[in-house]
Parts: sequence; structure tokens; C-alpha cells
Amino acid sequence: MPSGVTSRKRGRSGTNAPRWGPGRYAPRALSDARDRTVDVFTMVCLVFAGEAIFTLPFHVTRFFRPTVLAAFDLTNTELGAAQAAYGVVAMLAYFPGGLLADRFGARSLLTVSLVATAAGAWVFTDQPSVVELSVAFAYWGATTILLFWAALIRATRQWGGARSQGFAYGLLDAGRGVLAAGLATLGAWLFAAMLPDSPAELTAETRRDALTTVSLIYAGVTLAAAAACWLTLRGPNVERPRRPSARSRWLSASTVDVLGRPQVWAIAVVVLSAYVAYKGFDNYSLYAHQAWGMREDEAATFMAYMQWVRPPAALLAGIVADRWSALRISLVCFVGLLATDLVFAVMLPRPDEVWVLVANVLVTCAAMFGLRGVYFALLEETRVPLHLTGVAVGLVSVIGYTPDVFVAFVQGLLLDRRPGLAGHQHVFWFLAASAAVGVLATAWLIARSRSKRATPAGVRT
Repeated sequence: MPSGVTSRKRGRSGTNAPRWGPGRYAPRALSDARDRTVDVFTMVCLVFAGEAIFTLPFHVTRFFRPTVLAAFDLTNTELGAAQAAYGVVAMLAYFPGGLLADRFGARSLLTVSLVATAAGAWVFTDQPSVVELSVAFAYWGATTILLFWAALIRATRQWGGARSQGFAYGLLDAGRGVLAAGLATLGAWLFAAMLPDSPAELTAETRRDALTTVSLIYAGVTLAAAAACWLTLRGPNVERPRRPSARSRWLSASTVDVLGRPQVWAIAVVVLSAYVAYKGFDNYSLYAHQAWGMREDEAATFMAYMQWVRPPAALLAGIVADRWSALRISLVCFVGLLATDLVFAVMLPRPDEVWVLVANVLVTCAAMFGLRGVYFALLEETRVPLHLTGVAVGLVSVIGYTPDVFVAFVQGLLLDRRPGLAGHQHVFWFLAASAAVGVLATAWLIARSRSKRATPAGVRT
């Protein structure tokens, strides 16, 4: 466990540990078969919930973007503006969500947020206007973040303990990737089966029917995840400071402490740059359709298959990070993203050489998902205390996930102002600039880590 962290209850091994977390259920501290079973089910539940909650706000527009635009008669800019509403509300919810995660257990927070998110599926069952879509995305911004995100990250950090942070976060994102890829593949198959073979026979009604089926499947998965959280997770997994004062004083002290740590701000920039790449990935199905000549169902299937890169990339990155360094792995991934973005920014697509597209997207996915598997492990590597995890995650997320506000909108503007290949190339120049910022932020953290290497454990850095 990190220095300075204590617990109110002893595990079976006799060491201090929270009810379910690093000391008791981390892979290296399991005491018997029963604890191993609880440990496995805890992570499976976190994985299931961690991906299911984002299927409605993200999967539909990511994998079926050309169809969403055609079915609802939207421009790229209009869809981007609706998605920006999600980002605005989410940005306001991240920090208070972090405070809630440090005060309440994950079981109730995750369950309520999952049920509320599933209720928003109605928006894809009719012909929504831009305003209705914006309201729906704003609603999801609250339901998926305020009670959910920081609680998920905190629970995962406790599960991993002091020595297995890379493995814990890599396993979380790898598992989420398996679920995302499986659902995307199933959705793409069902979607293709519901569309006519001839593009000339496609109508807005057939497209809406297909989207309705996919969205209802996602809603059912989200509700199943809510039930799993309620039945599987245990009670409060929060941990108070050793000298708790009045609640308001404690919250203020925690906030000031986190705000004064420069490594937290740098981690926020790392997450921001990585998340710009992830949000930019939403455009790839449209890029494959418009620039490489793929049909709508082919583009959706292609993007679904690319999701299968996520599990091995995230898990491998996490395992290597525990043995090498999460910071160094992050730097390698950012360099890979920068290279692939520059290739797409200058290349001229040739539909008869689609292997070039596939190869470049594979590298992009490996780097992007590798980053997602390790960037929250930087909290442990840069010595952010465990009892400040929720507040730190809240601050990092407020900055790091602002791409939810602007990336979709910026991409929409670039694509609508320069239709066709030129617009897509401008998007990739934008993504390349973000990757370069990630390289610089990670390099700074590595340099700082080296200068602080001699600092004793438990001392604030």
C-alpha cells in the first residue's frame, strides 16, 4: 500500500487492508480460493460497468456515424455540437464526482449511474432534432460522469495495490475493450443484416430501424451491468485521512493539496492528449467511407474489428508498465500516434491498397489503447496519495476529458468547410498537434521523476 495510507480493518493475511482493495484482493495478496473468486468477480464487474455505461453516448455515433448522419439528416457540425453538450456537462461533473468517490462506496454510485444512463436510449428510437440530441448527450454527460467515473478509477486503483497499478488499469481497459469489440461486432452484424444489399434501396426509415435495434441492445447491456454492480460489489470502499476534520474542511484541504501538485496537472495534459486521439477515432469510419470508398456497413464492420486491438494493447501496456515504467510506455505510444497521424495527414488514399489503411489504423489503435491502459497508473508512479485519488481523478478528468467538448465540434467544422479528403487531412493535422503535446508532457514527467527518484517514500513530491 502507498505510504501514509491506513485501514480500519485487517484482511485474512493479517496485514492492514481495506474491505476490498490492494491489500486484500490485489493479485499478490490473495489468501485463499474464496478471496480469489471475489477478486475476479470484482474486476469483471468493474470491466462490465466501465464499458457498458459508454455504449449509448459513444458507440452508436462512433461505429455507425455515416448512418446516423443520413438517418437523422444531420451535418457533421450539428452532430459535433450535440456531442459537445455531453462534454460541457461532463466537464462540470468530473470534479464533484471525484469528491463523491472519496466519500461514498462504488456499489451505489455505479448502480444508479448505469440505470440512469440506460434510460436515455429513447433518443435513438425516433427522429430526434438537433436540440433533442443535445439534451440527450447533456443528460448522458451527467449520468456517466458525476456518480460513475471517479468511483470506477478509485475502485480500480484499490484493486491493484501499490505494485500492480499498470496491471490493474491495463486489465480494466483490456476487459472493456473485449466487451466493446464484442458489442461492436455484434451490432455491426445485426446492422448489416437489417440493411438492404443495394445502397440504392437505403432509406432514412431503414437506417433508423437499424439504429433503434442497436441502441436497445446497448440499453439492455447497460441495465445488466447495473444489476451486476448491485449484486457483486461490496459496501463502502472509501478510506478517510488519518485525522479527519469537519467534512467541509477536509474537502478543502484535499482540493488544495491536489491543486498544489504539479505532477497532477501534467498527468491531466497526458490524459487530454490521449483522449483527443480517442475522440478523433470517432471520425475513422467516416474517413474509411468517404476517402477509401467503403460502404456504410463495411466501414462499421472495419471499425468494429479494430476494437479487438484494444484488449491486447491495453493489457500488454499495463504489464510492461509495471516492469518498466508507465511514463516510458506513454511516451512510446505518443510517438506512435504522432507518426500515424502525420501519415494520414499527407497520404493520398488508394482504394486498391486498403492494406495501407488497415496497417496504419492498427498502429494507431495499439498506441491509443495502450495509453488508455496506463495513464491512470501515473497517479501511483508519481506518488499521489491513495486518499486523494478521487479528488486527483476529478481534477485530471476535468482537464483531460475536455475533448468531449471540442473535438467532435472541431472535426465537424473541418470536414464541412473542406468536404472530402482535404477535410479529413486537416483533422489528422489537428490530431498530430495533440500527439506532439502529449510527447512533451510525458517527457517532462519523466525528467521530473528522475530528479525526484531519491525522495523518500511518503514525502510529498
